[in-house]
Amino acid sequence: MKVLVPIKRVIDYNVKVRVKPDNSNVDLANVKMAINPFCEIAVEEAVRLKEAGTATEVIVISIGDKSCQEQLRTALALGADRAIQIETDQNLDALNIAKLLQKVVEEEQPQLVILGKQSIDSDNNQTGQMLAALTGLAQGTFASEVKVEESKVNVTREVDGGLQTISLNLPAIITTDLRLNEPRYASLPNIMKAKRKPLEVKSAADFGIDLTARTNLLKVTPPREREAGLIVESIDELVEKLKNEAKVIS
Repeated sequence: MKVLVPIKRVIDYNVKVRVKPDNSNVDLANVKMAINPFCEIAVEEAVRLKEAGTATEVIVISIGDKSCQEQLRTALALGADRAIQIETDQNLDALNIAKLLQKVVEEEQPQLVILGKQSIDSDNNQTGQMLAALTGLAQGTFASEVKVEESKVNVTREVDGGLQTISLNLPAIITTDLRLNEPRYASLPNIMKAKRKPLEVKSAADFGIDLTARTNLLKVTPPREREAGLIVESIDELVEKLKNEAKVIS
């Protein structure tokens, strides 16, 4: 069974995000980048399927400029077999990313596509669902457990009311939630081996897709600075401040 895992290059979750002075976007200058945490969970799940003998090949794919090869090499060090980079300098929205991934799915014919449920930069939670709609494949989102049984995969989903288990016919698309697994760290020997694993570069223009953005980013603003708390002397003073200053009661 072939497993395809799309991954995204994002700002490391430990880094404090800075906004450009003109509020046009996030400042990426001299910022540490990493694999999106949900994508890392997807890579780990695919590698575990291979280690269990269920999967025969794990392919990672990323869309972006040459800098995303760093994250592809990291995924290879975590256990993926080969990597594909779709090269583009455009900042693509979720629909265009899904369209490019659809073409790769048609070429590679994986039995399973595992994606992170969302990226921590845009938080859209759209690409996996859009890819399922474009390919016509069954989908299981927010997976906290994945079990492959012959021509089916059972996905336990986290929903508002608890857990829901669904059975999907393969091929299928799965998006991962936080509690699916704990990603491993890449060992030094595997990092060295990853340098020799195949990484294929394809141009986004070669897929014949109109990549015109359907959405425009108007403005990026940082969250308001949290103000220091106040100590009040009485209930009456607390009510007065909640009513007249915070304006949270009337």
